[in-house]
Amino acid sequence: MIWVIDASVAIRWFLRDEPHPYADIVLRRLIERPEFFAVPELFAFEVYAVLCRMHPHGDEVSIKGVIPLLHGGILRQPMTETMAVRAARYVTKGLTGYDACYTALAEELKGLWITFDEKAHLRVANDRVSHDLAKGLPPNW
Repeated sequence: MIWVIDASVAIRWFLRDEPHPYADIVLRRLIERPEFFAVPELFAFEVYAVLCRMHPHGDEVSIKGVIPLLHGGILRQPMTETMAVRAARYVTKGLTGYDACYTALAEELKGLWITFDEKAHLRVANDRVSHDLAKGLPPNW
């Protein structure tokens, strides 16, 4: 199984006020087995933007914490025509363009998008491409 990591998960790795034990478990597994994880290319920009807004040293945290993870073997998927077509279907279900890219990648890889965004997850729950990490670790974890 390929796990597509949402920015909402990664943010919890670096913000003292946002810790979550399931996010920490994802991070440990990512470090141990990066080949089982993927992100759309926008992930790095999205996490950077949030860290710069919410962390007193967001730029440094991104450079020293996020960038090494991205270079550690995780799949970073660029936007392609195929991805855009897949994402468009999820936008029609009410997802933002950003979230639609995560779900499109999960669909393309036959994986699962893990997120803390319950509302987004519920919009596509019937498609079985996402998992609300706040409710627990995904099946077969």
